[in-house]
Amino acid sequence: MATTVTSKGQVTVPKKVREYLGLKAGSAVIFEQLSTGEIVLRPTNPRSRKRASVFAKLRGRATVRMRTEEIMALTRDP
Repeated sequence: MATTVTSKGQVTVPKKVREYLGLKAGSAVIFEQLSTGEIVLRPTNPRSRKRASVFAKLRGRATVRMRTEEIMALTRDP
């Protein structure tokens, strides 16, 4: 897969490579030079070591349909 370097030294990582490495916007990567002279792109946090948060499944799942005033009334002393 070929890509072009911009005048600012930036490149677009092809989608297949991003998906394979688990890269998303803002992901950090490492450029490593091998003894053969080749340059390798590696994610700083490989997918294999990445753990999902215990709370990840709960994110965005609130089902309470109360207004803020109603919730505050429940937390105050009567």
